[in-house]
Amino acid sequence: MAHQIFAETTASVSELKKNPMGTVAAGEGSTVAILNRNAPAFYCVPTKVYEAMLDRLDDIDLNAIADARTGQRITQVALDDL
Repeated sequence: MAHQIFAETTASVSELKKNPMGTVAAGEGSTVAILNRNAPAFYCVPTKVYEAMLDRLDDIDLNAIADARTGQRITQVALDDL
């Protein structure tokens, strides 16, 4: 069965076990797909990429809240009044 892989770099579980940091480094700052029997088992995501993903998800949630408030009454407030 064919699998779609969402990374340019791949490594086997065995390679990951032998040299975890070398496997991560092979991605050169990008995600590495870890394969088990030639099927993607999981993705090894660098910290910066993971943090950017969480920021993006947070932005999507905040936009959904703002969109839900569209059409509601707006109350003007001066910063000095806070």
